[in-house]
Amino acid sequence: MNTQQLDFSDIAPYDDSLFHEKMAQLVKEPGFLHAVNYTMPKEGVPELINELLKIDNKYDFQTKVMFPFLEMLAKTTTSGISLGGLKYHNPGVCYTYITNHRDIVLDASFLNLAFLRKGIPTSEVAIGNNLLIFDWITDLVRLNKSFIVKRNTGLREGLEAAKKLSAYIHHAILDKRESVWIAQREGRAKDSSDRTQESLIKMLAIAGEGSFIEKLKEINLMPVSISYEYDPNDYLKAKEFMLRRRDPNFKKSQRDDLFSMETGLLQFKGKVHFQLTPRINTKLDQIGDFKDNNTAAKYVGMLIDQAIHRSYEIFPINYVAYDMLHETTRFASHYTEEQKQSTIEYFNRQLSKVDVEDITEEEKGYMMEMMLFMYANPLKNKLKAILGGIE
Repeated sequence: MNTQQLDFSDIAPYDDSLFHEKMAQLVKEPGFLHAVNYTMPKEGVPELINELLKIDNKYDFQTKVMFPFLEMLAKTTTSGISLGGLKYHNPGVCYTYITNHRDIVLDASFLNLAFLRKGIPTSEVAIGNNLLIFDWITDLVRLNKSFIVKRNTGLREGLEAAKKLSAYIHHAILDKRESVWIAQREGRAKDSSDRTQESLIKMLAIAGEGSFIEKLKEINLMPVSISYEYDPNDYLKAKEFMLRRRDPNFKKSQRDDLFSMETGLLQFKGKVHFQLTPRINTKLDQIGDFKDNNTAAKYVGMLIDQAIHRSYEIFPINYVAYDMLHETTRFASHYTEEQKQSTIEYFNRQLSKVDVEDITEEEKGYMMEMMLFMYANPLKNKLKAILGGIE
């Protein structure tokens, strides 16, 4: 498949030749202006718009506008962002960074911020069209080096979209010499037990040359583990678990999704850590080719999961949640009594935000249990990955 001859204009980041035109349209959008006014002092908005209209390429947009904005966000909503595993990053190689998924907006944004701080080129970012609720959001993300993953399509359209997406990722890495970021699954793992979707691995191996494994080696898969000390959406996830228990057909509204994005963006996350791990090409070489792609995809997913799970940063809240969930003191040496009490207070404070009428005591207990699962699962998965199945 010659990826250079395909037309990616409906999904690719905007070309710099279109940048000024698209930005001029964006700054007139009422929705964009509302969002800007929401996140910064009103008196600074005209100056920002003037600055945006002077920019004519994605690199300057990221370094002059997005970098300072993300630094401000990091300063006000985190206790610091750290990046480990830099020894695995070769500046001469373009990677497919494949990560667990904690925050809809910030997983890729904060990773790119960590890269910018170290002088590493930012990646292009895969973003689902289900999040692009308004046209101006689509324009904004495509001006900011994002490419579109088309979801909620029919079977035939879905297959065509997967082929084009796969071809674009190979094209970005091999022809454009750009790294890309993609989450290991569609949507976040509500219970923080991260697993790679086999369908994602199969999609990545549609394009490219040679066997299934050779196609994956072509795009240099590098698992990256993301750890947030606190998940601002934890109580919203607990609420969703409870509502789904009441009604198995419960579905979140578009407004719920927007509120989740806003909460994740603006509320406190504590420490945030990204751990780069070696690209999996060597391991793919060791296993050779499988007779069927389903088995190959499953095995590749397991390699990615193990790399991510082994590399979690574990915080006191994770140890406390594990011990509370299992009614044990196994990890008591990893936290103080004061940290345990403040964690319990944090859980209760978060769950008190659940705005549902007639919650029973039993339902409150269930939501607390779900909260404990969310924070215990990274530790459980790390133990399993390191100890080979022993928890």
